[in-house]
Amino acid sequence: MQLSAILESAPITDPEEEAFVVFSQALPSQSLGIIDAHAEALELSVAGRDLVIQQSRGLLTSDRKAGTTGAVVWAVTPRFAEWMASSTNVLFTSGLLSSSSTCIELGSGISGIVALTLGVKIASFTATDQDYAMKLLRQNVASNLDAVFPAPNKGAKGKKRQPSNPNSERIKAEIFDWEEDSVEQLQPVDMVVACDCIYNEALVEPLNNTCAAICNLNKDATEPTLCIVAQQLRSPDVFETWIKSFHRLFHMWQVPDRYLDEDLRENSGFVVHIGIVR
Repeated sequence: MQLSAILESAPITDPEEEAFVVFSQALPSQSLGIIDAHAEALELSVAGRDLVIQQSRGLLTSDRKAGTTGAVVWAVTPRFAEWMASSTNVLFTSGLLSSSSTCIELGSGISGIVALTLGVKIASFTATDQDYAMKLLRQNVASNLDAVFPAPNKGAKGKKRQPSNPNSERIKAEIFDWEEDSVEQLQPVDMVVACDCIYNEALVEPLNNTCAAICNLNKDATEPTLCIVAQQLRSPDVFETWIKSFHRLFHMWQVPDRYLDEDLRENSGFVVHIGIVR
């Protein structure tokens, strides 16, 4: 397969062995991985762009039964966004992704960090999550647009700058619940991203099935849709459940260290996989 040649590694054939090897590394103690649960706003520099991300401590600690994990920024997110937006990222240098590519992210949470950094490099990026995350997600995307797409300078003296950024349509935030919603409402894309969405065994099958269904929307295209999954390594049992399920639906590769930034490599506590639907 083309990815085997690009990554210079064979696809995973034994998901249980892969799970064992991944959790045999020295994992640093990182707790759950929230950057700062108490901060109302985080100032982060990601991929050369200074972002201010609003969080919701109240939502995180609420008793919302459907989950609240998307209310804050998790440690893997800026690391993954930095790597994805890098000019040396193997997906771009190999031509698998380009400025004309399209992407959808599942479980974006409130930050919009991956959308804001990768959205600059491709034609369009749609960040999705449940309704509870939309207000802050849309706010964070809108308030940081000028940081990632510098707006035109003021014209002649007395003229005001345009009220909205002309690139605002390239990065969108839409409601999509992978447990409830049908992919029929979605457009085919070149890439599906799931960043730190694997922490609960009950969500594994719906997430993987949705990833596969979205990839299948593009089945008649010349190039298959890529599915990229980045995660913090927390529970060996949850990870093994995920990888066995994902492997059933996808040909999959772990991205080798030589193609990752240092803080995503072995012993970092994070891992990145790429899949092509079977």
